[in-house]
Amino acid sequence: MAIDFKTFNSVVPFVVSDLKPVLIRGRHGVGKSETVYQIAEKIGLPVVERRASQMTEGDLIGLPVVDGEATSWNPPDWFKTACSEPVVLFLDEIDRATLEVRQGIFELTDSRKLNGHALHEQTVIFGAINGGEHGSQYQVGEFDPAELDRWTVFDVEPSVEDWLTWAADHVDQKVWDFVNQNRQHLEHKEDFEPNKVYPSRRSWKRLSDCLVKGDLLNEASPVLFQLACAYVGFEAGVALNDFIDQYKSVVTIEQLLDKGDVKATKDFSINDHCAMIEKIDAAKVFDSILPAGRLKNLAKYFVTLPSEVAVKLWAQMGSSGRPVENSTNFHKEAGVSEAFVKMYASQNK
Repeated sequence: MAIDFKTFNSVVPFVVSDLKPVLIRGRHGVGKSETVYQIAEKIGLPVVERRASQMTEGDLIGLPVVDGEATSWNPPDWFKTACSEPVVLFLDEIDRATLEVRQGIFELTDSRKLNGHALHEQTVIFGAINGGEHGSQYQVGEFDPAELDRWTVFDVEPSVEDWLTWAADHVDQKVWDFVNQNRQHLEHKEDFEPNKVYPSRRSWKRLSDCLVKGDLLNEASPVLFQLACAYVGFEAGVALNDFIDQYKSVVTIEQLLDKGDVKATKDFSINDHCAMIEKIDAAKVFDSILPAGRLKNLAKYFVTLPSEVAVKLWAQMGSSGRPVENSTNFHKEAGVSEAFVKMYASQNK
């Protein structure tokens, strides 16, 4: 059963605290590696990363040394580090590794040692692969039952909200807005045609970095279009270029909450309203106490919303960890209580 990253991050600490190896299976570019680094930061450990697909048997077990009549193995530097101090040992692309390398990793996950060298008692092992449900789309080797049994396996199928939450601090606002309003272009989930460029969560971040560095997001242009096609494919490139061309007509948070321009949303569909609520949430507007002016303008917007979108806004405002003052003060604003009464009445007809 696949889970999103929000669920994964809520359950994986229990596995980590028990020092059991964690295997993340999922499609390319969904954020498997990024998540490992985020977990390592939370638990205060450095990451030692190795691409198993690029390793030979010698890269894993080290080199022999003769001491008198006996031969022992000197571990490579990265493995010695994982044995001498607590780290997150991250082995990526394991299902692309040779059988000999995978046999060595088998011992690591089974007994936390290799060639007589034991991992530090607080070192945590993470692995990442493309196999599992989507394995047929990749040139990877299958894990046999005994190999898989040494791991705690999580099949990750991240939600769009997972990416939007992460991307709020990592991609340009215009790129974020485009994906938020055109979610079908975030990634390709069907079968892949050979040699065709498709969008992924990772490629949107890379494209955003390129466009920001080149100062290319101010207007649509042939350069923006060609770069977008190179990173995320033709269909998404066309859509992004058109979106940037029309971006001046996009309603901003400042326009809505600071200027109170609610009329700008009069032609919004439910999807448009939902996208605006997602944008407000991603901007962390509700993470601090709202000024009186923003609260009043938000109330003016709230009373115009379809009931399902209004409930979404209310839920995000009052979600865990956010100032309760926003919810209590908001309820006092003109028209808000009446809007709730109407929503309740309509649901109980």
